[in-house]
Amino acid sequence: METMTGDNREWLAARFEEHRTRLRAVGYRMLGSLSEADDAVQEAWVRLSRSQAGDIENLAGWLTTVVARVCLSILQSRNARREESLAHVPDPIVSVGPGSDPEQAALLADSVGLALQVVLDTLNPAERLAFVLHDIFGVSFEEIAPIVDRTPTAARQLASRARRRVQGQAPAPDPDRDRQREVVAAFLAASREGNFEALLEVLAPDVVLRADSGALPPPATQVVRGARAVARLAAAFSQIARYSRPALVNGTPGLLTTTPQGDPQSVMGFTITGGRIVQIDILADRERLATLDLLMLES
Repeated sequence: METMTGDNREWLAARFEEHRTRLRAVGYRMLGSLSEADDAVQEAWVRLSRSQAGDIENLAGWLTTVVARVCLSILQSRNARREESLAHVPDPIVSVGPGSDPEQAALLADSVGLALQVVLDTLNPAERLAFVLHDIFGVSFEEIAPIVDRTPTAARQLASRARRRVQGQAPAPDPDRDRQREVVAAFLAASREGNFEALLEVLAPDVVLRADSGALPPPATQVVRGARAVARLAAAFSQIARYSRPALVNGTPGLLTTTPQGDPQSVMGFTITGGRIVQIDILADRERLATLDLLMLES
C-alpha cells in the first residue's frame, strides 16, 4: 500500500467529512445509541484511511456499507444486560428552544419520534439493518444482501418482516405538531397539579409508559400499561414536574426534566394519536443522560 502523504490525507479527510452526518444518522438508526454511532463512524474513517481510497468509485456507498457492517457486529454482540432489561429506551435527540442544528436535523430527517427507535430495538440485527438501510436511507437490496450474507430476495424479505413489525408496533402520531404540543402541555400541567382526572383526559385507555432508569441500584426500569396506572404514576411526581419544560424529543413534542440545579434528570418522548397520548418513553438513566450532547439541551 502506498504511504499516504499529508496532502492526500487532508483531501481524504475532507471527502469523508462530506458524508459524516449521513453516516452518523445511519449509525443512530441502526443502534439507537449516539456514542456507538460515533464509534461506528470513526471506525469507517480508520478503514478508509488504510484503504486504497483512489480505487473506490462510490465513496458514499462504500462508507455506508462499512458503517452498516460495524453496526451489525455491534448489534450481534450486545450482551444480555440489554436483552434482559424490562424497558430499554434508545438515546433521545433533544432540543430546547427555537434553534435548529443541521446535524440534528439530518439525524431526525426520517423520524416518527422515539417510538420508532423503541420498535427498531425489538428487531433482530439482520432485519433492522435491512429495514433501516432500505426503508429509511434508500439503499438497494443488491447492496444490502452481501452485508447480511443473504440473496437480494432474502434481504427484501428481511425488510418486509421488519416493516410489518414496525407498522404493527409503532403507533402513527398525529400529524398536527401544534396539537401535539397542546396535549403535552396539558399532561405537564396536570402532572404539576397532581390532577388525576385531568391526566386521564389526555391519556389513551391503553397507553404504555416505558421508563429506563438504567442498571444502577436500585433499578427502577419498568413498563406501565393503562391510563389509570400511568396517571397515578404521573400524579405522584408532581414535585419533579415543576422542573420539566417543553422540548423536541426526536423531532416531536416532549419534555426535559432537570434537577433544581439544571442537570438533566429525564427525557420524555410522547406519541399522540387521536388527540391522546398512546405511548410515553422516558430515559432517566443518569449515566446515559450525562453522555448526551449538551449543546442540544441549550435554549
